[in-house]
Amino acid sequence: MGLKKYYLRYGRSARDRIFHCLGIPPPMANGHNRGVITESLYPAEITPTIATSTTRTTSESATQRRHSETTSREAFTRNRPTPWSMLISKGIKLSNNRLAVIIIGIITLILGILLTTIPWLDYFILKNLRLWNDTLSYHYWQRPGVIRLTKVYIYNVTNPDGFLTGEKPKLQEVGPFVYREDMQKVNVKFHDNFTVSYQHKKILEFVPELSIDKNTPIVTPNIPLLTLTSLSPKLGYVLSKTISVILTAAQFKPFINVTAEQLVFGYDDPLVTLAHKFYPKHLRPGERMGLLIARNGTLSEVHSIKTGYQGMHDFGYIDRLNGIDHFPQWDEQPCTSITGSEGSFFPPRDITKSDMVYVYDKDLCRVIPLKYHESVVKDGINADLFKLTENSYGDAVNNPENKCYDTKDYRAVKGLQNISPCQYGAPVYLSNPHFYQADPELLDTVEGLTPNSDKHETYFKIQPKLGVPMEGKVRIQLNLRVTQAKHIFPVKDFRSFVFPVMWLEEGISDLTPAIRRWIYLATVFAPTVVPIGSYLMIAGGAIAIIYVFLRAYQNYVFAHDPTLEILEMGRRSLRRSSTFIAHHQHRFMHRDSYTLLKSPSTTEVQSELTTTVTEMEDVIPIINNNDLSS
Repeated sequence: MGLKKYYLRYGRSARDRIFHCLGIPPPMANGHNRGVITESLYPAEITPTIATSTTRTTSESATQRRHSETTSREAFTRNRPTPWSMLISKGIKLSNNRLAVIIIGIITLILGILLTTIPWLDYFILKNLRLWNDTLSYHYWQRPGVIRLTKVYIYNVTNPDGFLTGEKPKLQEVGPFVYREDMQKVNVKFHDNFTVSYQHKKILEFVPELSIDKNTPIVTPNIPLLTLTSLSPKLGYVLSKTISVILTAAQFKPFINVTAEQLVFGYDDPLVTLAHKFYPKHLRPGERMGLLIARNGTLSEVHSIKTGYQGMHDFGYIDRLNGIDHFPQWDEQPCTSITGSEGSFFPPRDITKSDMVYVYDKDLCRVIPLKYHESVVKDGINADLFKLTENSYGDAVNNPENKCYDTKDYRAVKGLQNISPCQYGAPVYLSNPHFYQADPELLDTVEGLTPNSDKHETYFKIQPKLGVPMEGKVRIQLNLRVTQAKHIFPVKDFRSFVFPVMWLEEGISDLTPAIRRWIYLATVFAPTVVPIGSYLMIAGGAIAIIYVFLRAYQNYVFAHDPTLEILEMGRRSLRRSSTFIAHHQHRFMHRDSYTLLKSPSTTEVQSELTTTVTEMEDVIPIINNNDLSS
């Protein structure tokens, strides 16, 4: 009986403690619950006797019982401690390992929250995107290492004599003649106004495997001669006749035979030699005649561009050319504006939200506008496709901003741009190849041209987050606008005409693998992985902290409650007993049955139960509420 009494006392203590921690009031000692507990502990044949005893001890009224239960529940709810407050009030001590886990969990949690809330990735990208010494963008910009190709196509005139007698010129496109451009920036200087100045050093190397024979013969208009004769109507009759006599004696002809290499990189011409000696310095051409002769070597122009430290809205745009902040060849805005990119960087569209970017090219003598067309994917990286607007070249009717390019003797034509002030006064005009998007009248005057948007359109694919061009092609056609000179005999039959001479394509098709990896890392991989990593850090830190405190609370409960230790010891004893029975089962099967204990009579059981129930009413838990809250 004593053992049973202490067992019930410890059992009630464990029960009350478990209900106490869960926030649920324990069952009352005199309530209906006792009948349920007692009934579940004894066989069915003695249940009526137990019920009779229970009924005798619970004779108080239902009203008093409900009032007592309500009062007990309110007092329990008011005084119950939480697991957290219990650990603090008891001064729980954590092991070094658990303390280390908590510290690491807190640090991980804080880092995860900071990485999620602070745009540190954008800050890191912008820091390395701005041009300055030893940044990633500087190394890419100073010597890109990309394969930049210049493709030249020359129009061969197959009926020069027929043209002089009034026929349409029949043009045959010859090419491509491909040159690899090794480009780097030299004489680089950073300035206090957050600009950087430099000069271009370009080496054009012929690529025979991508080209046709560079010694292919070409019949083309005599550009120096036609330039001179086109000016003769302004010189008067007497001077025109004098020029006619000299040109006739020297046997100049309106068409010449040269090779593609000579036309591109120069050939000796007596008229160009004379102009080089006697022209004013600011109008003086080179010693030789060549369409791309000024592109090879270290260029004389000093460019100054903005580095992005004063804002990314004009990042990569030219600030000054040879110390001048405008085109001196033109008289008014926007023609005088030099605000455009030389092709290395553009203002990131994710920041500017602008649908327009501008490109500067020395041969264009202007900046050209490119308009956003659509979003595309290049090598798994998002890019914005910008195309040359249809009204970029030509008359002021279609584009009022082109009015400032018109000269007094220039008849505005859609798709035709005057750049003679940048070509030593030569009547050179700019257009899209094959007169793409130009006035149909220009295309009708010649034979052999077939405009095609895929082959003849200028475009750029620019990464919107970085402003780095993934792919870009500038395609332009050089035309000679000839004015008929009736008083000069060698060219008297050469009527007024816009004569296509050549067109070229320059740009890049792919970036180097190293640059492409950096762009992919900054725009695809990092924006995907960083948020996932941040959320995992938050979850991991929180789980580590919660786990350690739960384990600490569990250990605290087992260490201070002997009932739970007794129950745990009982479970281990039952497992050992089950194992023993399983191993010695064959011995019990062969023994004679005998009675281990004498079965008690019904009267003895009833008497024992009555005494036990009475004692249960007086049981006082070893660990009560006051102990828990202290």
